[in-house]
Amino acid sequence: MNRKKFLKQSAIVSLGLAAMPSIAIGKEKNNQNSLTNNAFSLPKLAYGYNAFPHVIDAKTMEIHHSKHHNGYTKKLNAACAKENISNKSIEEILSAQNISKNIKNNGGGYYNHCLYWDILTPGGKMSAAFERKILTAFGSKERFFNELTNAAKTQFGSGWAWLYQDNNKNLKICSTANQDNPLMQHVKTNGNPILGIDVWEHAYYLKYQNKRGEYIRNILNIINWEKVESKMI
Repeated sequence: MNRKKFLKQSAIVSLGLAAMPSIAIGKEKNNQNSLTNNAFSLPKLAYGYNAFPHVIDAKTMEIHHSKHHNGYTKKLNAACAKENISNKSIEEILSAQNISKNIKNNGGGYYNHCLYWDILTPGGKMSAAFERKILTAFGSKERFFNELTNAAKTQFGSGWAWLYQDNNKNLKICSTANQDNPLMQHVKTNGNPILGIDVWEHAYYLKYQNKRGEYIRNILNIINWEKVESKMI
């Protein structure tokens, strides 16, 4: 699947689809959602707010999803309506040249969180093929985890740490400020995001306070590597 089809379905939550267990971003899903009728939807999580109490407390999960992510979703829809943007995937919108600040912030917030929730689904060890790609790119799994942890820990202020594929499909690690991500043309580390770690304080502060490093160590223990691998192009 090419980058423009990477996230056409973040979620359509309707009465007919309410029982679906996943927000489904990645090449393993074919029925994807583009922006029709100017409406992106808040994804339904594949797990409850109390799914990972040893890593993220239920209150943080609830606020993060139902308040923060929902807020980005509503503001993104309003921004798209105002700017007459329709019939485009979120990836097409974010990868366009010269996007507005409103689209950048709220579209980034929407997309980044969709990816974040999706890769936290339970289960999924690294496949042998994916592990070989990690070894090729970083030399060892230990170095990979150290680089990813460092990118998340040292991101100044609010932002994200990413595992992404550059334009040559090589695996790379970077961090971005606020709700930026590698899809955006103004981001120097441009490419296809396959894993994102949220390091905004609202993602961890109730449980960890200022101990960002502890949050990062724990979040890496619940990554679904099968989901991460499925997002490669």
